[in-house]
Amino acid sequence: MIKELIFNICFSFIILISYSTVVLSQINEIDENKLRRHIEVLGSDLFEGRGTGTKGGELAASYIASVFESIGLIPIGDNNSYFQSIPFHGTSFLKGSKLYLYSGSDTLELRIGKDYLLSNSGEQTFIPKAIDLVFVGYGIIAPEYDHNDYLGKDMAGKIAVMLDGEPYSTDPEYFEADEPTIYSYPDVKHRIALSRGAEGTIVIPKIDDGNDQTWKKLVNEYSFEDVRLSYNAANSFGIILNPQIANDLFYEESENTGYRNFRSFNTENISLKFEGDFFVRDFKANNVIGMIQGTNLIDDSEFIIVSAHYDHLGIGPKINGDKIYNGVLDNAVGVSGLIEVARELKQYEGQLERSVIFIATTGEEKGLLGATYYVDHPIVPLYKTVANLNIDGLAFIDDFNSLIGIGAELSNLGDLLKVVAGKNQMNIEKIPLQFYSHESFNRSDQIAFAKAGIPSILLMDAPNYVNIDRQTAVNNLIFYNDKIYHTPFDDLSIQLNYSAMVKHLKILTSFIHEIANSKIEINWNQGVPYNYIRLQTFAEKR
Repeated sequence: MIKELIFNICFSFIILISYSTVVLSQINEIDENKLRRHIEVLGSDLFEGRGTGTKGGELAASYIASVFESIGLIPIGDNNSYFQSIPFHGTSFLKGSKLYLYSGSDTLELRIGKDYLLSNSGEQTFIPKAIDLVFVGYGIIAPEYDHNDYLGKDMAGKIAVMLDGEPYSTDPEYFEADEPTIYSYPDVKHRIALSRGAEGTIVIPKIDDGNDQTWKKLVNEYSFEDVRLSYNAANSFGIILNPQIANDLFYEESENTGYRNFRSFNTENISLKFEGDFFVRDFKANNVIGMIQGTNLIDDSEFIIVSAHYDHLGIGPKINGDKIYNGVLDNAVGVSGLIEVARELKQYEGQLERSVIFIATTGEEKGLLGATYYVDHPIVPLYKTVANLNIDGLAFIDDFNSLIGIGAELSNLGDLLKVVAGKNQMNIEKIPLQFYSHESFNRSDQIAFAKAGIPSILLMDAPNYVNIDRQTAVNNLIFYNDKIYHTPFDDLSIQLNYSAMVKHLKILTSFIHEIANSKIEINWNQGVPYNYIRLQTFAEKR
């Protein structure tokens, strides 16, 4: 009770400071001090990592809504509020979960969190009777590459055992060489297996570092609550197996170059039983939504969505004594930037032809759930929503000379970006290969809007900095991805270059202004598959 009282007092104090500052000043450009304050508030331990469906997540949503109100954004959420309420279903595994592998007369009991991880959890994963395992290579069916790992295999009532990733290739025409395809995604592999009649999947991750650090990172990642939209809560068995266990059970040494081959095994000899023990809860969390009304006529009204997720992982396994995963770079800086872009664009309210909707989404870390819910339950018609500009992180290292438009090549938003880059004396680059350019478009909320047919883009700074050489910059980003991302160390101790963030936000504001007043029709480029969905939403007036 005392803790909750302190919590509410702190919240009221934060809101009071924020509101009084806003009404006492007029903003003519991005305000670094306000940006800093939002980041320091949202990234603080008080918000407990802003986990979806947690007290810290609720506090963050309320804070963002209060600032939206102080800016003067129009509330267009449920019942004319700033909130779009979303029903979720959460499951957490308990230590009582038991998994048994049977090989001939031997029985091996595996320990959850040590020998295996649940990639899918919930009551539906229960397997009371032992069922056979079938090895299916990479678990891929890709007709365009003439590849079928399930050819000749009867999967009905079986568990599909598969390797992580996809076939190695140096040919861009075969699994796109170094670029991972959609077939490398675990959820795609899982759906393919179920479509072949399998009861579930076992994925064996690739370990490159010669030690258990990669496995430890996976253990940490899968220690959090599994959260899904309530209407997509049904699930099936899926685990990630510790490679050492797989090594003992399935592998044999190859005679050539030390590579390991998967040993052929008879399905009668290896089977599996799983008795899951879970804590289950149903809850609601909110997207936070406000709008700047455009000047175009109601019959011709069109909308731009500017999005940024405010959620992070919340409280999780301790690392060096710290259990709060603050998510400052991912994505307190992004949603703070969204707030300040909204404040700046509000000054141009009478000069924007298209309306601009600002959505701070929840559940992004759980699978883009807030954005997915929005496009499943759009507040304005999808076919009248001309573009999505997503913000996931901001430039934080140094002043920059170049931009990266993730998804720019997919629509004529790329052409508008070139115009904006020219006005701001910026170059445009592609994302460095070290950061998996092919899949980068699919890793944040923009893909959810794209799947609904809305041309989407995410704007980032390129590692072409004023005061840091390119290799040092790339090394810094690699260090962040390896050591900081999704750990408790993504906190306010990180050195942030606020001047670089302000510059990033000014370019974003300019870009949104350009889209809002552009006379061209925003479209996907020829041959992009999302265009078919776009045409469908137009035909259905959806």
